[in-house]
Amino acid sequence: MAELLELETLPQLRDPVLVVALAGWVDAGVAGAGAIGVLGEQLESGRRFARLDLADVMDLQQTRPSVELVDGVTRRIRWPEIELVAGTLGRDLVLCAGPEPSLRWQEVLGTIVDVARRVGVTRAFTLAGIPTMASHRRPIGVLATATDMSLLGEVGAWRADYEGPTGAQTALQVMLGDAGIPTVALWAQVPHYLSGSPCPAAVRALLARLAELARVSVRLDTLDEPIRVYLDRVEEGLIERPDVVEVIRAIEEGSEEELPTGDELASEIERFLRGQG
Repeated sequence: MAELLELETLPQLRDPVLVVALAGWVDAGVAGAGAIGVLGEQLESGRRFARLDLADVMDLQQTRPSVELVDGVTRRIRWPEIELVAGTLGRDLVLCAGPEPSLRWQEVLGTIVDVARRVGVTRAFTLAGIPTMASHRRPIGVLATATDMSLLGEVGAWRADYEGPTGAQTALQVMLGDAGIPTVALWAQVPHYLSGSPCPAAVRALLARLAELARVSVRLDTLDEPIRVYLDRVEEGLIERPDVVEVIRAIEEGSEEELPTGDELASEIERFLRGQG
């Protein structure tokens, strides 16, 4: 097996916060991946200092490598990887992003925990979206889980008890907590009928909560126009679907009578969104 971690010079950071988004389990509205993408775009003095090569721990038929072509000539194959990037946004940050591995979770996640400890991470946040019976016409809520009760007191609204299947991101949250790094998972509540499409409003909700809890100086106004365009597209798609409008009205009024499943609603509205490109 090839070595997972490729580590350059460790950054010298002051009281850094780790922010994680691992794709592959639940990320409704692509909220977590979108949020960490915005952070990466705004990061000052950003530098990738480590990567985890996932080629040997991925099902490559499910998570395909990508190819770069220039004038029809194959230039490069990009294999799946998790990147760790350090920089500043009002405070020192470490961003961790990439796909959820298929195999050797404890080794992969343990490596991330080890790197976090070596660069002095004092708190961590994971970001994702979760499908919720909600309306796109209402503000996106953000729920949380945490590694201890004192953290829950800080973050406010939290998810009720859950036992069942989980993803690598939640496993990493537990491992970070066990290593002495307090960790909060933030979950944007994305309308379930739109959960398969990128939702800029959910990205903004996550970033606003992260900025509040982690004292991160992220610019949220860059999302104003994408949100406006997105909501206009959704409303335009509803003009010819009064039946779907009635369902959304029932959600807003709290009625559970004759509500279709999230998949049924998604197939209707997302068909329009895809058609709009």
